[in-house]
Amino acid sequence: METKNFKISNTESQVNWIGKKITGQHNGTINIEEGNFTFSNDELTGGNVVIDTTSIAILDVTDSATNQQFAGHLASDDFFSTDKFKTASLDITTVSKQAESNYFIEGNLTIKAITHPIDFNLEVKNNNNELKASGKIIIDRTKYDMKFRSGNFFTNLGDTLIYNEFELDVNLTAKLA
Repeated sequence: METKNFKISNTESQVNWIGKKITGQHNGTINIEEGNFTFSNDELTGGNVVIDTTSIAILDVTDSATNQQFAGHLASDDFFSTDKFKTASLDITTVSKQAESNYFIEGNLTIKAITHPIDFNLEVKNNNNELKASGKIIIDRTKYDMKFRSGNFFTNLGDTLIYNEFELDVNLTAKLA
């Protein structure tokens, strides 16, 4: 059984986020600090990804003062508490191959030192020395103590309600280590 380790290239990888509210949505990017994928006999078997929560950027708010204020709010205890928790991580626990390059991933997602199981589909194209992985991960922020303007915890929010789930669109490049 041959095991190969692929190291995620943080400069060639991108994670885009989308957060939705009653009146629209916001989007941006977040950087990967490090990570890897493990293959055994050319099949994905595990891996992990560490996200730099201090790198959250907002792309759709063009006014610099408003963008800075919004970024500060995402960094606050209402959301990611980046002063206390500079990273978030995903550890893959189970991988089920669905088709040639499609996998169903189960893992543990840790944000703000709170860990919950998560699952998602991941497309992985392995070209011997380099692989590309892409997928969409839906995260319920309230499980990670991000309750600000959540309809589950507050009433009469009207058009200020923020939906509990946010999306991460992940496009990763990893190279044989």
